[in-house]
Amino acid sequence: MTTRTLVSPATLARPRGKAAYWSVFTGTVLLFTLAFLFPVYWMVTGAVKSPDEVARTPPTVVPEQWHLSGYTDAWDLMQLPTHLWNTVVQATGAWLFQIVFCTAAAYALSRLRPVFGKVLLGGILATLMVPAQALVVPKYLTVADLGLLNDPLAIWLPAVANAFNLYLLKRFFDQLPRDVLEAAEIDGAGRLRTLWSIVLPMSRPVLGVVSIFALVAVWQDFLWPLMVFSDTDKQPISVALVQLSQNIPLTVLIAAMVIASIPMVAMFLVFQRHIIAGIGAGSTKG
Repeated sequence: MTTRTLVSPATLARPRGKAAYWSVFTGTVLLFTLAFLFPVYWMVTGAVKSPDEVARTPPTVVPEQWHLSGYTDAWDLMQLPTHLWNTVVQATGAWLFQIVFCTAAAYALSRLRPVFGKVLLGGILATLMVPAQALVVPKYLTVADLGLLNDPLAIWLPAVANAFNLYLLKRFFDQLPRDVLEAAEIDGAGRLRTLWSIVLPMSRPVLGVVSIFALVAVWQDFLWPLMVFSDTDKQPISVALVQLSQNIPLTVLIAAMVIASIPMVAMFLVFQRHIIAGIGAGSTKG
């Protein structure tokens, strides 16, 4: 039996049909590419324009003169090295805490099967129904009582309570081949040895996806770091761009945004293969 498609194979076999098909296909791809990449191009080129040219109406698509000083001024005036380092520290710590504790909790719920495990999992998943804004005040009061304001722990500890990543890991662990885990038990491997030597190496795709989710969530977060970091020298880049934007030329601010977005774009380009593998990893039983 042949698979029915929008365009029949007989039509595609004709020169006119093939030309029409590839014309529509190429036009659609170019249209979507333009829709996604044009805002990036507009931001990058906006930083090299003069302030008058940026505010001009109608705008210029190609800069009349290229002023690279916007990027150097942004690097110095907005103290980007300090705030980028703060963001790296906060994002790395949140990622490490999530990998350790969410993985341990997901493995326990999936393989150790504790008493009332399903009830615990249901309670954890129920937190996904609570709006994030409703948790801001309780989290802030807890962090303030513990004396963690202006401390990276104020970012790391709340990041651990990520129900979505925990459930993602648990579902992946549920689908691991039971034969491999039983063979490890027969060979004398304990629970921790099985987790370290068997489960984690097999879970690289989903660990990659969880890692990217954890890093991106901290990197782009604004409200929570704004509340817990009153010290300007300890603020991440997302907060610093807003706090230091006063009396800064628009071109310098745009250049700072471009620099701040480079790490996340580079990380996606490097690890996009792992993202796709992790998304498809849970689609079939192992």
